[in-house]
Amino acid sequence: MSTTDFELPLRLLLLLDSRSPAGAHSHSAGMEAAVAAGWISAASDVCEFLRGRLATATGVAASCAAYACRLWLDDGEPGHWRLLDAEFSARTPSEAARASSRTLGSGLRRLLRATVPDAQVRTTDAWSGCPRPAPHHPLVLGAATALTGGDSRAAARAAALLGCTGPASAAVRLLGLDPYAVHAVTAELSDEIGAIADHAADLAMLAYGRPEELPADSAPAIELLADVHARMEVRLFAS
Repeated sequence: MSTTDFELPLRLLLLLDSRSPAGAHSHSAGMEAAVAAGWISAASDVCEFLRGRLATATGVAASCAAYACRLWLDDGEPGHWRLLDAEFSARTPSEAARASSRTLGSGLRRLLRATVPDAQVRTTDAWSGCPRPAPHHPLVLGAATALTGGDSRAAARAAALLGCTGPASAAVRLLGLDPYAVHAVTAELSDEIGAIADHAADLAMLAYGRPEELPADSAPAIELLADVHARMEVRLFAS
């Protein structure tokens, strides 16, 4: 599929809207910690930060979202969801990052149940074996994509896009950067976001049935900063 004939379902776009009550706007995905560490001071730094996340944590999230979308479409059993959830935990070394992922998953699950018919019953059964408060965010996002008419590639692209727009928006609030300049950075990365998401979806399909073979790229410094951020006395974002 080319980048020109791809569409995200409208209902999924509503779920991804930063103004939705799912809570994504209260997380910076590591940006606040990076700013506090002195890594980010300009729009060009934001670009490099997003590229780093795309190559690591965001790419992993995109693969897991794509896998989860296929699993939902295949009526995966609770044991399959529990295993996928454990594999994502294993790819998220930071305790704070894992907690944030479940919080975001909980918010999106609640929004999903409020806006998509039958989601309450179906998600309760499928995720009955996952740890509380909810499955990790990429799993819920993958299921949400399937429930709103999307496929695995759409799920991967949604995850990759969220992995960039969240920290980019946070950088504007934290540093008072020109929002148009930061948005331009995200726009310039759009082809890269699409390419990495499509590759992540391909890897997820190759690993389907063997979630232990999903990508496991990581950025150790960002993972460490996530735990440091959780202990900061004054912070604007939850993560």
